[in-house]
Amino acid sequence: MDKQDLPAAFVRQMEPLLGSDTEAFLDSYEQPRTHGLRFNSLKLADVPQLKEALIREFGLTPVPWCRAGYYYGENVRPGKHPYHTAGLYYIQEPSAMSAVELLDPQPGETILDLAAAPGGKSTHIASKMKGEGLLVSNEIHPERAKILAENIERMGITGAVVTSAAPDELSRRFPQAFDRIMLDAPCSGEGMFRKDPGALAEWTPELVELCAARQWDILQEAYAMLKPGGTMAYSTCTFNRSENEDMMERFTAHFADMDIIEMRRLWPHRELGEGHFVALLQKRGEAGAPNLEASPSERQRPRKKGRSGSGRAGTGLQDAQSALKAFQSWADEELPDFTLPAGTPILFGESLYLLPGGELLQEQQLQGLKVPRAGLHLAHLKKNRIEPAHALAMALSLQKAAKRITLAAEDPQVYAYLRGETLPVDASLKGWVLAAVDGLPLGWGKASGGQLKNHLPKGLRQH
Repeated sequence: MDKQDLPAAFVRQMEPLLGSDTEAFLDSYEQPRTHGLRFNSLKLADVPQLKEALIREFGLTPVPWCRAGYYYGENVRPGKHPYHTAGLYYIQEPSAMSAVELLDPQPGETILDLAAAPGGKSTHIASKMKGEGLLVSNEIHPERAKILAENIERMGITGAVVTSAAPDELSRRFPQAFDRIMLDAPCSGEGMFRKDPGALAEWTPELVELCAARQWDILQEAYAMLKPGGTMAYSTCTFNRSENEDMMERFTAHFADMDIIEMRRLWPHRELGEGHFVALLQKRGEAGAPNLEASPSERQRPRKKGRSGSGRAGTGLQDAQSALKAFQSWADEELPDFTLPAGTPILFGESLYLLPGGELLQEQQLQGLKVPRAGLHLAHLKKNRIEPAHALAMALSLQKAAKRITLAAEDPQVYAYLRGETLPVDASLKGWVLAAVDGLPLGWGKASGGQLKNHLPKGLRQH
């Protein structure tokens, strides 16, 4: 883009912030945008050799602030590779990787990603949690929440629940419940100008004010959900002080028990990235069990009226236990080395999920919430028979399946499978088969008569 296309009000806003660096910053808009991907450690553990192969194939170079992050060139198309479909990596702007690195999630914690779509930060958090603990990934917009759920599924994450709720709706249900909170706040998107002409066209000083007002509302709800002793990362992909340092100063002035631990800026003229702001904050007090009763100060704080979505009701614990028993019988045959993760069985219609979270997250707390993904989707119950869910395939190691086929990435059959086509297989192969590319599961097929009927969900098929 031409720096002359930048709004004059934006340039005036940046001058006092950058001083003598202003010209170098403005010149950066005439440079190509940066591209990055982040390897998924949850998948990489089974196929470590694929990382080095991709580094060579894609010409990847390391992102300094994220060990799992790499830059790729403008002409590389990692989104078209079957390893992307298999969840080996997530395509993410390099600067954005800094937020979760600063948050530093740990295995076994209870973590909230409050504005999570499309899933870059949630999938990063989950990889650091190593399959232990609970991640609640929330996105208020239903269509974006659906994309978030698909990315959680693609990356093979088992301990995440995807909700689609307003922040105040969540804070009423989960007061002081989370060890860590990631708030990648909706912002005016000044760091998106190089990659998204729409962000440039929409920017106005009034938009900055509108975003700052929205951020303030969301921050108050985030505060209510953070445990004493807990930490929160607040991030934006914008540059002005109103949405960044000024917002953090206002927040810590209003909530006297919140301390700023660190603030970082990544600038596009100093680092290879589009730019990002991250602040790490901590709530004073002793860390302890979640307080599921709102504190007096929280009860006194005025609340906006909740906008509860109509959650899909479960069909009762007894039915869910029966469904789990049926699934376990199926798994004993088809997945002999598979161990169910910790969780509570829950039914949504004919779909069996394993809800993580123990005492913090019970089925009744989900009533009235829109929940695109209630943990790990195990199976569909079809006329008293088990049909394994696609999410289960993506969460498995290939070795767990009794019957499996693995194809090489360059085999045309891989792309035929991803298009939803039937594949030829050995005539002796019968029943549910886990299809994979170079050891990475892609989905299920059902073998009969020398053919593998494709069970890749229609919405995920490539054309």
